[in-house]
Amino acid sequence: MNNAEAVSYFFELVNERDLEGLEALLIENSEFYFPKTKPMVGKNRVIRFFKILFHKFPQLEFRTHRIIIQGSTAAVHWSNQGMSRREEPYENEGVTILELEAGRIRFISDFFKDTEKF
Repeated sequence: MNNAEAVSYFFELVNERDLEGLEALLIENSEFYFPKTKPMVGKNRVIRFFKILFHKFPQLEFRTHRIIIQGSTAAVHWSNQGMSRREEPYENEGVTILELEAGRIRFISDFFKDTEKF
């Protein structure tokens, strides 16, 4: 899988809530930086975050608008919308920076407009 395919596949897996697929796409010592949280290091910690996110937002779908790839780094402009567990509508827009290694993800950093709901 080349870098462009891996980046697109990451967002497909998130939309499908496929934790096993996400786990396979991450390298063992992957890092995830998410607003208002401490850095998450290690594939298991990153997967635990996605479990919590999927629980908090039973409905959440990402739509990618732009994907810019330079070497092993990608910047993805996205928007999302969904519903929280409390049936509150949610939507946001942001950019995710991804760094890849041999077609797998080693670094994720999220930047988004509305951090008040987290």
